[in-house]
Amino acid sequence: MSSGEKIRVEEERLIVPDEPIIPYIEGDGIGPDIMRASMMVWNAAVERAYGGKRKISWKEILAGEKATAQLGQPLPQETIDAIKEYIVAIKGPLTTPVAGGYRSLNVSMRKILDLYACVRPVRYFQGVPSPVRHPEKLNIVIFRENTEDVYAGIEYKEGSEEVAKLRGFLEDQLGAKVRKDSGIGIKPISRFATQRLVRKAIRYAADNGRKSVTFVHKGNIMKFTEGAFKEWGYELALKEFRDKVITEDELWDQVKGPDGVTPMTKPGAFAHLRGGKEAGNPGERIVVKDRIADQMFQQVLTRPNEYDVIALPNLNGDYLSDACAAQVGGLGIAPGANIGDWVALFEPTHGSAPKYRGMDKVNPSSLILSGVMMLRYLGWVEAAQLIEVALEKTIMDRKVTYDLARQMEGVSPIKTSEFGQEIVRRMDS
Repeated sequence: MSSGEKIRVEEERLIVPDEPIIPYIEGDGIGPDIMRASMMVWNAAVERAYGGKRKISWKEILAGEKATAQLGQPLPQETIDAIKEYIVAIKGPLTTPVAGGYRSLNVSMRKILDLYACVRPVRYFQGVPSPVRHPEKLNIVIFRENTEDVYAGIEYKEGSEEVAKLRGFLEDQLGAKVRKDSGIGIKPISRFATQRLVRKAIRYAADNGRKSVTFVHKGNIMKFTEGAFKEWGYELALKEFRDKVITEDELWDQVKGPDGVTPMTKPGAFAHLRGGKEAGNPGERIVVKDRIADQMFQQVLTRPNEYDVIALPNLNGDYLSDACAAQVGGLGIAPGANIGDWVALFEPTHGSAPKYRGMDKVNPSSLILSGVMMLRYLGWVEAAQLIEVALEKTIMDRKVTYDLARQMEGVSPIKTSEFGQEIVRRMDS
C-alpha cells in the first residue's frame, strides 16, 4: 500500500475518497488464484470507468492458513481492527476444518464485527447453463439475518450435563416433554435483530428502485420466533416507512368488489401485487408481503418474477439463497456480503476448494461479482456496471472456466487468469 485515504462515515453517510484504502484477505485454497484474477478485473474497471481519477489502494490483511503460518493464529486481532478501521473490506474463501481445529472464521468475523445482514443478490447472466427454462425471470436480493436463529450456537450435546439441566428445567418448570437421548438447541429470534435487518432491506429497496419486500418465515408452526419475525417486520415497515410502503393486504382491499371478492376478470387486477401500477395504483410505494418458507421455495421456481427483495431469518436464508443460486448457474456465479450498520465485508459464497489450490482452474465469478457489490456500496456504479456487462459478454462468447465449460457442448475451458483477461478485454470493446 503506497497511498490512499480511509473511508469514513459522516452524518449517516459513507464518505468515499477517490483513492480509498480497502483491506483484502487473499483466502485459502483457491483464494490466491481467484483473488489475482478478480483484482485484475476490479482495477481495470475502475481505471476505465473514471479515466484514472479514481483507484483502489489495496491493503492485505491476514486470516486463515496464511495467518496461522505467519502469525500463529487463524484470525488475528489486527485483522479485525483493520476491517473496523477501514469500514469496507473483501475476502476470498477461508477453509473451516472438519471435526476439529478452529470454528468457522466466516461465522466468527460476522459475530465479532456484528455483520448482521448477509446480502446476496441473485440474477441471471446470459449464456450461463441453468436447470430451469427461464432463469432470467429471477432477479432478487436476499437479506438473511446473520446473528440469531439456530446459528446462534446455543446447542448442547446428547448425554451432557448441560442437556440434563436444560431438559429438567423444560419438563419441571415449563411442562415440555423432551426425550432423554436428545441433543438440544435453542432458537432465539429477537425484535431488535429482526427489525434492524428489515430496516436495511426496505432502505435497500427504496434506494435501488425495487418494488417489493417479502418476509419469509415458518410462522404457521413456530409462532413466537418465525411468526414474530413476520409481525415485527410489518411493525417496523409501517412505523418507519409508512410513506414508502403499502402492504399486500391493503392492495387486496383496494381491488375488492362490492361483494368483497376480487374480480378475476378485472384488467390488471393482480399486477399491483407484484409491485406494478395498473390496479390499486400504489404509485412508487414498495409492496410489503410475506410468504411461508416452504411455499416460497415453490414460488421462486414457478413465479420468480413476483419477488424482488426478500428478508428472512438465518436458517431459511441459508437454504433459500443457495436454492435460488442454483437456478441461475450455481454458487460459482453468486456473490455475497456481510454488512453491519456501516462495516461491510464482501466475499464469494463458495468454499476454498483446496484440491484445486494453485491450479489456475476455477471460476472467479463469485468473487468478481462480490467486488461488483462492493463497488456499488462505494457508489462507484459505473465501474460495477462495466464489469457486469463485460462478464456477461465473456460468458456469451463461451470463454469460460471448466465448471461452465463442462455444461456447454464443444467448449474448451480456459484458466482462471485467462477468464479475468477476457473480461478486461471486453471492457475495451
